[in-house]
Amino acid sequence: MKLKLDIDNLSDDFFEDARLLGVVAPVKNYQFCWHVNRLVQFNFRINNDIEIQLTKKQRKYFFGVYEYHESASSLVHYIYNNHFDGEYLLPEFKHLDFLWLLKGDVVNDDSLYGLIGLLKTIHCVQLVTELTNEKIKHKTHLVF
Repeated sequence: MKLKLDIDNLSDDFFEDARLLGVVAPVKNYQFCWHVNRLVQFNFRINNDIEIQLTKKQRKYFFGVYEYHESASSLVHYIYNNHFDGEYLLPEFKHLDFLWLLKGDVVNDDSLYGLIGLLKTIHCVQLVTELTNEKIKHKTHLVF
């Protein structure tokens, strides 16, 4: 008997109750996280254990993931670098530099829009937008 992993169900479960933001900020990932940590009083740190590795054109590409756990809830924030060496984690969003995933607890619209407003005050941030699941073609690239 052969077992088959259902990737679509896996990604649907991963994104249940998750919110995803796209950010345009033409700076290095550590600089962006430093700005966020200072402004929002978060403590993003790189998590090499969940780094996303993709193989395309017989080459390996590594997309760093920064992580922050909110102490008062089960909400976890992840910042993904969307590009590495000319390749994109989500090729349908080549214009985005970072992807910000909020996962683990329900995030209401007021909290999300408050976060978006704060991020827009960072001088290097040019755009912040919410990405809906319907717009994302390569959801499985974000699953770790």
